[in-house]
Amino acid sequence: MAIVYNALLLIGLLLCIVFLHDVLQRRHTILRNFPIVGHIRYLFELIGPELRQYWVATDKEETPFNRSERSWVYATAKKQNNNFGFGTTEILYETGYPILKHATFPFPDNKKEYFSKDRTLIPCAKLIGESHGRAKPYRPLSIINVSAMSFGSLGQNAISALNLGAKQASCYHNTGEGGVSPYHQLGGELVWQIGTGYFGARNETGHFDLAKLCAKVSQTPAVKMIEFKLSQGAKPGKGGILPKAKISVEISNIRGIPTEQDCISPNTHTAFSNVDEMIDLIETIAGETGIPVGIKSAVGKLDFWEELAEKMKSRKQGPDFIAIDGGEGGTGAAPLAFADHVSLPFKIGFKRVYRVFKDADLVNDITWIGSAKLGFPDRAIVGFAMGCDMINIAREAMLAIGCIQAQKCHTAHCPAGVATQNKRLQRGLVVDEKAKRFGNFVQGLRKEILQLTHACGYEHPCQLSGADVEFSSGINQFSTLDEVLGYQKEPVPFTSMKELFRS
Repeated sequence: MAIVYNALLLIGLLLCIVFLHDVLQRRHTILRNFPIVGHIRYLFELIGPELRQYWVATDKEETPFNRSERSWVYATAKKQNNNFGFGTTEILYETGYPILKHATFPFPDNKKEYFSKDRTLIPCAKLIGESHGRAKPYRPLSIINVSAMSFGSLGQNAISALNLGAKQASCYHNTGEGGVSPYHQLGGELVWQIGTGYFGARNETGHFDLAKLCAKVSQTPAVKMIEFKLSQGAKPGKGGILPKAKISVEISNIRGIPTEQDCISPNTHTAFSNVDEMIDLIETIAGETGIPVGIKSAVGKLDFWEELAEKMKSRKQGPDFIAIDGGEGGTGAAPLAFADHVSLPFKIGFKRVYRVFKDADLVNDITWIGSAKLGFPDRAIVGFAMGCDMINIAREAMLAIGCIQAQKCHTAHCPAGVATQNKRLQRGLVVDEKAKRFGNFVQGLRKEILQLTHACGYEHPCQLSGADVEFSSGINQFSTLDEVLGYQKEPVPFTSMKELFRS
């Protein structure tokens, strides 16, 4: 009885202290007017996203990924039943709703020459770097790959799981602008992204260092391509942001940055300042390393792309691949106005850039990579029909290794241990288990993409065109993707899947 009495006395004392603190403090009106009780409001505000996810929102309501989409990713990653019953819940006549047009006689699923150990491999139809004569051209074995997410933005367990999963699924892993960390080197092939901070390839003053880049490529055989990030969907026109709360001593050493302040990369490159200088640097790096070099960018004004196409046509030089990021993309921290209002959505941005290069007769000199919520079978199919040769996935990859869409990536308090450097929170992300789940997800996604491709009558997604997709524009009104885009996709040279494996 005495124990209960003492416990109640202690609780009462604590409540009195909280009460006095609340009524005397001057910063928070709610707490000053409603002592003790006011804390409940802040608690609900703190866990609001989680409450909406599990109690308030319907299966199709949430953004950026609704509950049905997340459930499909989780089930695919766990190799569980990812089918849905009782028909579609979508509104088929809603403006913009895509319909894939199946063939009466599909491509036979029983042609197994490209199946190996339960892996549905789909190689890229293009040999990247071949058109520009690179010494070490590269054909990824997977048309689905890991988009740019840095060690720093994600924790070491998350990066490790993605790299091991990439090895399992035979896809490549884009390092993000934070550089090549030890956790990127666990067996997966790499695309090394170089941002405006030049992390891993910078000198003491923070400027680009070609010798360091070449040395790193030489020492790291897993690096198959270099990608210069001009901008990204979440914050184009602004450099990368890594809050100081997420900068560990290890990250500080890898990037060459201090721990006591936010890491904010410049909003533009210092290694080049115009199209000709960018092409010069691309050619220098490709010449020194032998590997393909490309660019990643969100899309805004078209003058850059028009000049790039013109210079590539006249010089017969330039990037081997172009990754187009949509304004709906973004895994990292960004100011709200940038995330919401800067850069075109993927379908609009890709359409405009692809058309510029189509008019210049350069489409097949370049490998096209799409990025921005394309990590679902139907969206990927639309991307391939538009002209993409490959798809990069980021947030879908995070979901596959346990992300619950808590939207706390920028705070260092990710409850799933994905986007944080907090050791206690990372402990929950078991690397080997999550690596298997990510590998399963990529394989499952490729399998469904291939099934849809076969249903449309083709062997490889590169054969899809705008004529295979229609979009609703209201009841009894549908338009083909070709009509919506205003162009017909350039046919990709392709003979058979068997030939891709031979080469």
